[in-house]
Amino acid sequence: MVEQIRTWLDGPEGVRLVVATSGSTGAPKLVALGRDAVLASVAASARRLGATGPWVLALPPTYVAGVQVLVRSLVAGHPPVWLERDGWPDGRGWFVSLVPTQLGRLLDDDEAVSALRRAHTVLLGGGPVDAALRERAGDAGVRVVATYGAAETAGGCVYDGVPLDGVAVAVGEGGRIRIAGPTLFEEYVDEPELTRRALVDGWYLTSDAGRIDEDGRLVVLGRVDDVVVTGGVNVPAVAVAARIREHPAVAEAEVLGVPDEEWGNRVVAFVVGSVPLPELRDWVAEAHPRSWAPRELVLLDHVPLLANGKPDRQALLARVGRP
Repeated sequence: MVEQIRTWLDGPEGVRLVVATSGSTGAPKLVALGRDAVLASVAASARRLGATGPWVLALPPTYVAGVQVLVRSLVAGHPPVWLERDGWPDGRGWFVSLVPTQLGRLLDDDEAVSALRRAHTVLLGGGPVDAALRERAGDAGVRVVATYGAAETAGGCVYDGVPLDGVAVAVGEGGRIRIAGPTLFEEYVDEPELTRRALVDGWYLTSDAGRIDEDGRLVVLGRVDDVVVTGGVNVPAVAVAARIREHPAVAEAEVLGVPDEEWGNRVVAFVVGSVPLPELRDWVAEAHPRSWAPRELVLLDHVPLLANGKPDRQALLARVGRP
């Protein structure tokens, strides 16, 4: 894979890089990225981080986050380090990209924490980043930068709520996030109608909802379809999951909406831990309206993950109604 990326970087103009979306909410799409878009992302990331160096690959190289690790390392003049094969680097000043679930589990491992302290920066993306997780990392001496982006934006293009140089972010109708700039993709391969709906007047219309806070930073609220409409109430699943993860008896949690004949949809919590549903509902209601509290609890040994480290929603939904 490294040689393929190296060949692509050194090859003729016009050859596109094709990566798949995660497929966390359905069939994955094939995203065509031009070399200029990928290199614009690499350069803007290096400027924001204030340094370059070797990168550690801890994500699948077939998804955009993993591809970017390879490209950033090669552009910086370093062969990438494959965590699974090579382990953590001995030196300091290297970089790594992780998803929140990975970081949470690594922070429970003393050897991994010791390694992550030696990193220049841990880029954390691919899903909501809870404040409690950032605090745990900070207390452990690990420098984390939360990123937001997609395959369609050549990876993370907003760092800690601030767009990278050249990237524009706006919040449109219904809170939908829009992104413009030099890192945008060219098309969905063989999906002209889908491309037309996603790329409008130079903007990429994401499937995420957000707002701009008082400091001008982007706050990502979750996917547009993460808002569960139950009994006429709009419940932001991401906010509920974040609250559940704060419970002392909960190790991991995800929240999804499931079709329901009475409520339209019902809020279901998928939890790694030991907490009864009434206690969980009271816990959520202490911080949010009681109408946001889950109506069903599914206890898990672990949250199933896709190959890229994101929660596997389809696998979670398949657990509803099962012992």
